[in-house]
Amino acid sequence: MSIPAGFDELIHPATRLSVVALLAATEWADFAFVRDSLSLSDSALSKQLHTLEEAGYLELHKEGGGRKRRTRVRLTERGRAAFEGHVAALRAIVEGAGPPTAAETPPRQRHDSGAGR
Repeated sequence: MSIPAGFDELIHPATRLSVVALLAATEWADFAFVRDSLSLSDSALSKQLHTLEEAGYLELHKEGGGRKRRTRVRLTERGRAAFEGHVAALRAIVEGAGPPTAAETPPRQRHDSGAGR
């Protein structure tokens, strides 16, 4: 089986896929919201955001300073397109692995074990 077009190895790991899926549902999200929603530590989330930012999939915006510093994050157009392509590829994989249709399924043969005679 070949990998469908749009499958994105960068997005595919569960943590990054969760981050991107969460961000796909909003315009901007606070770092704390993403961290708490996904039950990640600050350092684990920072690492994933950095990887996605380097790929051009998301944008970070830092406001304020000191204890009032606030970090917000959003998907870029490139990130949103990559996520949509990856979801489509996953759907193609899942649909291709579904149960065979009646036309593809050979008729079941009945086996009589002779039990109960």
